[in-house]
Amino acid sequence: MEIKSKIDDQHCGSKPKRIAFGIAPLGIISIGIVPMGVVSIGVVPMGVFSFGAVAMGIVNLSIVGMGIISSGITTMGVWEYSPKSLSSGHKHHSIYKHDNQSSVTEKMLFNNKKDAENMAEKLKCKGSHKMGDFWMPCESH
Repeated sequence: MEIKSKIDDQHCGSKPKRIAFGIAPLGIISIGIVPMGVVSIGVVPMGVFSFGAVAMGIVNLSIVGMGIISSGITTMGVWEYSPKSLSSGHKHHSIYKHDNQSSVTEKMLFNNKKDAENMAEKLKCKGSHKMGDFWMPCESH
């Protein structure tokens, strides 16, 4: 006879629960250490909405956030809101050029290294660097 603890039923590798608490909980709403779910709250949360210390997901509110929309102290994403982004004047990875009262948006995240390096030439810098699954122009961020 096998005895399963309550913790064994709620971590990664198990069937997701509606609400999961603990270490590496998997659920629609996950709270704990390394939570994974649609809404994740805790230390190193991963999910669509991530809140915590090091967040990885689509929408992040955290100390260190990596995702499409990131808000926190140190953020990396397409749209960023942080003390760093406010001081540099950049809130996202695009450059806006105003020319004869029309605006053109230059894409700064690319699916491949070659496209990022082509943009680097336009920006008068060299090389490219990796940003998650994407590439960005110039050797450094």
